[in-house]
Amino acid sequence: MSESADAPALDLAAFPAGFTWGTATSAYQIEGAVAEDGRAPSIWDTFSRVPGAVDGGDHGDTACDHYHRWPEDVALMRTLGTDAYRLSVAWPRVLPFGDGRVNGPGLDFYDRLVDGLLEAGITPSVTLYHWDLPQALQDRGGWNERGTAEALAGYASAVAGRLGDRVTQWATLNEPLCSAWIGHLEGRMAPGLTDLPTAVRASYHLLLAHGLAVQAVRAAVPGAQVGLVTNHSTVEPASTRPEDLAAAARMDGHTNRWWLDPVYGRGFPADMRELYGVELPERPGDLETIAAPLDWHGLNYYFPVTVEDDPGGPVPHAREVRLADVPRTYMDWQVDAGGLEALLMRLTDDYGVSRLYVTENGSAYPDAVGPDGAVHDPERTAYLEGHLAACARAVRKGAPLAGYYAWSLLDNFEWAYGYDKRFGLVHVDYETQKRTVKTSGRRYAEIIRAHREAQA
Repeated sequence: MSESADAPALDLAAFPAGFTWGTATSAYQIEGAVAEDGRAPSIWDTFSRVPGAVDGGDHGDTACDHYHRWPEDVALMRTLGTDAYRLSVAWPRVLPFGDGRVNGPGLDFYDRLVDGLLEAGITPSVTLYHWDLPQALQDRGGWNERGTAEALAGYASAVAGRLGDRVTQWATLNEPLCSAWIGHLEGRMAPGLTDLPTAVRASYHLLLAHGLAVQAVRAAVPGAQVGLVTNHSTVEPASTRPEDLAAAARMDGHTNRWWLDPVYGRGFPADMRELYGVELPERPGDLETIAAPLDWHGLNYYFPVTVEDDPGGPVPHAREVRLADVPRTYMDWQVDAGGLEALLMRLTDDYGVSRLYVTENGSAYPDAVGPDGAVHDPERTAYLEGHLAACARAVRKGAPLAGYYAWSLLDNFEWAYGYDKRFGLVHVDYETQKRTVKTSGRRYAEIIRAHREAQA
């Protein structure tokens, strides 16, 4: 199968030897088995039971049943030819009450999974927190409380202490923006709150948790490669009006600078602190902890944002403008591979990141198994090719890109969107749990193979 006719040429020679080709998932989205082997509820188990919170009334009770079917899923990774797998550990599976006693059977699952990956020649990249906070910690205040950041460090120590003899690449958090802003300000994700002061304090404690977890992992795993995964969008004003230019600057602060400046030693942006008007729960030494030097940075990218001034709207008083006549995914997200290139260069040039990974990038479309038993997804295939071409352009410009993890290995529980939105390179029939590699998955395998052959 060759490149899509309308896709930009894919400059595989730009990717260095040893480039990591991977796929990504997260625990709550695929594992299921939410009440097995000592796992306790997470905030997503709770949130998904709130009427109207999740499309279709869906939840992650079974999801892709990865907890029981992981050997089949590792075999799928081998079929694709990927050499790395970004997974997350379920905090409530390992520490059901958030801290205290480790649940042995829960941690045993990840022991088996890591061993199975390594036996298959696939490198595990472990994310410690991908949004599934133990409900027990939420009941004690959740990310509004400093104690939750300290609890993450204890959890990190437990997981790294068990898996660190085989796992060297660690991410502390996935997309803290979503946890804080969407979960505590907009209310569209767990825990479903809509309170600005709580959201700002949550954002602070999430980044503090990141810094404390960096320390914990490095103490447990000598030579660990520790990073942070953040999601970003390019932000453009809807017009050249001063009001819209200012709105774009605010949205950029809200979406990008608030999450990057503190991590790279610049502190929390003064303009955003003034805009939020919420006193941060700072203590001496916190900023140094948050800005602990990283071994790598993970970028999750899906779409750009165009905004106009919205003085009467919620913080950051910038309303997204829906552009006409642009390609969109089934999520109604604009497709713009150039945004990925721009963000890779921003992290390189503005923040001096020395090692980058695209840790998530993908697209949802309404896939179905056809009469021939195959899943043809030309839009996703074109999306993949276009965004990999953007990665190649960034590498040619000097971005230190070391790998790409496609989101996602499997169709899965897509948070508040339920099961209707499919991102997988592999189709999942949720009734039978049958897996079918899509056309995009076969194309990804072809790209990986071609790169390896060229480097041989």
